[in-house]
Amino acid sequence: MFKNIRSDIQAVFDNDPAARSRFEVIFTYSGLHAIWFHRMGHFLYRHHWFTLARIISQFSRFMTGIEIHPGATIGRRLFIDHGMGVVIGETCEIGDDVVIYQGVTLGGTGKEKGKRHPTIGNQVVIGSGAKILGSFKVGDLSSIGSNSVVLKEVPPNSTVVGIPGTIVRQNGKRPDRLSHQMPDPVYEHMCILQEEIKRLREEVRQLTLEKETASRE
Repeated sequence: MFKNIRSDIQAVFDNDPAARSRFEVIFTYSGLHAIWFHRMGHFLYRHHWFTLARIISQFSRFMTGIEIHPGATIGRRLFIDHGMGVVIGETCEIGDDVVIYQGVTLGGTGKEKGKRHPTIGNQVVIGSGAKILGSFKVGDLSSIGSNSVVLKEVPPNSTVVGIPGTIVRQNGKRPDRLSHQMPDPVYEHMCILQEEIKRLREEVRQLTLEKETASRE
């Protein structure tokens, strides 16, 4: 238990340059408190103390603004930055060294039974306001851009942006872990269309000049 606590605290220092001291981290980081509350609730949930587990979960939500269902499975060194508005569903599974920013939802898409929430791989970064909805996997080393809505499986080492989420890559390389500068596929398509329009205008201009030259002759 104490080893997990130390690794949780270290995860804050590894991912947040604003962290100054262990005292500050222990007493002021709501994401850390939510994880520790969840560990207690998850222990009770696994031993079929469902109501008491939910009470702890709701108390944690009241205190931190982060709602983690006690049935969710969370790996080591999860870092929830700021965290207000984060929702993690009952059958969600989160790997090791994951970073989650505020306003993220790891939820389901309906009232189906069984596994209905996403599985998040190791070393995944999920940007502010992103929604990952459904029972599928987000592969290891992937990044989900801020405010993206992801509705289908994401391969490892991918970057997803947009609504609905579109898989994009940056020269086959994963962007920096804490970078929010994600490529915008809509903008890129608009640029391509603008270039095509420019080319067509030039062709029309050339054809018009040729026609005027021919009429003079």
